[in-house]
Amino acid sequence: MSYARIAGTGLYAPGEPIPNDELMTLAGIEFDADRYRDKIGIEKRHIARLRGLEETTADFAEHAARRALSDAKMDASDVDLFIVATDTPEYISPPTAVLLQGRLQGGQKNSGSFDINASCAGFATAYDTAARIVANDPDVHTAVVTGVYNMPAYARDGDAFGLSIFADGAGSFVITKADEAGYVATARVSDGTQWDFVGVYAGGTKRPITHAVLDEGTYGLQLLKRLPGDRNVKLWPDVVKRVAARAGFAINDIDQVIYTQINRSVIEQVNEILGVPMTKSHTIMDRYGYTGSACVPMAFADAVAQGSVNRDDRVVFVASGAGLAVTANAFIY
Repeated sequence: MSYARIAGTGLYAPGEPIPNDELMTLAGIEFDADRYRDKIGIEKRHIARLRGLEETTADFAEHAARRALSDAKMDASDVDLFIVATDTPEYISPPTAVLLQGRLQGGQKNSGSFDINASCAGFATAYDTAARIVANDPDVHTAVVTGVYNMPAYARDGDAFGLSIFADGAGSFVITKADEAGYVATARVSDGTQWDFVGVYAGGTKRPITHAVLDEGTYGLQLLKRLPGDRNVKLWPDVVKRVAARAGFAINDIDQVIYTQINRSVIEQVNEILGVPMTKSHTIMDRYGYTGSACVPMAFADAVAQGSVNRDDRVVFVASGAGLAVTANAFIY
């Protein structure tokens, strides 16, 4: 029986970090910097457009993937499958994963490539997909799975909500076929009746970009309804318990639980419910802001680099995205 294990990790964020106070000056917005630091946990973030950098989604993904391959001591020519998880793609079509394959492999190869959009649950969904393919497809031995986020590119000028919360970044895993247990279990939640809270609603077939849409300002990132403040507090404990039970992990035996990096106070409340100490939940929003579909792999790569996660540790991911989509992973690193 074959399994799928993580062979390498990498993260990337463009330019120099932007502290809260500097962000207000650069973006011409105002927000409660003390609240962002003390409750949400955000002190800095990276935003390419505000640093004058001509980098976008595919660039972030390429940097992170190259770092993951270097960490795995592998060459891009060894990769059989590229999956990019994002809801801020380089283009609507072709997929960003195809661009990544072309940049890394330099031309036509016998490798697969496709994108997954499950909003901010995208990477956890892509990781689950890649692990199953690597474990079960005899022709796929190595996959590069990258979560990447460029939501600030969709934030309109003066959008204090969008520019203060969302940030740019990418996190990437190299996943290889193995004889020992790696990826173990998945849990999922969906509720499509919650589609109209926050998202990018213009630019698709329902609402193409027109002069009228531009004149109205109804394009880019839009917050249509306020998200319930306690939604993840109520949702995540059950998801952690379900995926842990499927994996055969006792809650107390989990070495690291990494959540969507949207709000540190929410993570603290969820861990209190579960009886998990915060030392077992690595967070990065203080340095990277909220990087959506990239935040979970970025947090994991940072945890590995800092020694907070070690080989053979039991790890759980919980990723929530707009829509509503949630995917949880349980694996042995």
